[in-house]
Amino acid sequence: MDDQEWLAERFEEHRTRLRAVAYRMLGSLSEADDAVQEAWLRLSRADTSDVENLGGWLTTVVARVSLNMLRSRQSRREEPLGPHMPEPIVDRGDGTDPEHEALLADSVSFALLVVLETLAPAERLAFVLHDMFAVPFDEIAPIVERSPEAARQLASRARRRVQSERTLPDADLDRQREVVDAFLAAARDGDFDALVAVLDPDVVVRAGLGAVPAGASREVRGAEAVAGQALTYSRLGLLTQPALINGVAGAVTTRDGQPFSVDAFTVRGGKIVAIDIFADPARLRQLDLTVLDH
Repeated sequence: MDDQEWLAERFEEHRTRLRAVAYRMLGSLSEADDAVQEAWLRLSRADTSDVENLGGWLTTVVARVSLNMLRSRQSRREEPLGPHMPEPIVDRGDGTDPEHEALLADSVSFALLVVLETLAPAERLAFVLHDMFAVPFDEIAPIVERSPEAARQLASRARRRVQSERTLPDADLDRQREVVDAFLAAARDGDFDALVAVLDPDVVVRAGLGAVPAGASREVRGAEAVAGQALTYSRLGLLTQPALINGVAGAVTTRDGQPFSVDAFTVRGGKIVAIDIFADPARLRQLDLTVLDH
């Protein structure tokens, strides 16, 4: 085996973790794969003879690449219509693909990724690397070009923002599904009171580009307001299919045979506390939803 083949094998040992880091950083599988590929290109050109911890070295490279991609994305983005939605990982309602399970370890709910999108790039990097992958601040500091203490403060700010929103769902997936099914049935039947009954009083709906019927808002808070918006959606003639969205109960809706939205529900204490709607038509077309056909 020559050096390049040996290096490729070592890289493959770390690919799953690197992809997980990049997905949490970027909220996009396609961009995560680009970041991992860039790490491989840099590894194949670098002299790593004095690298003692290849996994750590590669994690740093992927983090740097992801940080640059985030900054570039921010600088070219127009004022977005509503929150920028991460790219969901969609599975059939009866189970998660093993490859997706590796990506979603540690409960990376869609709601968490939506909140991560609101962070500054350096805050997101510090939080992801430290809180999710236990990278010490001494190693994070040079990536964000700050002192270790400043890196700690970045992660702390991010942590407060994440903790201010309820992003961790109940562990019982069957119970999640019951609650979501009750919500969908109530919406279908036009039953306002039944909708309110399954919603947390402080529930939030966050809708990405394209998901909003005339007269509706992109971010709605409060059970009665959310129930009212659900009744608006119920009149659009959508076909709803149960699915797992980033490992939690959700749904994929279609209209006239075309994908309309991917909806992730966060259920806590038996009530829906958040609904995140991914409905940018251009980005929806890029999602692989064929998994739902099997």
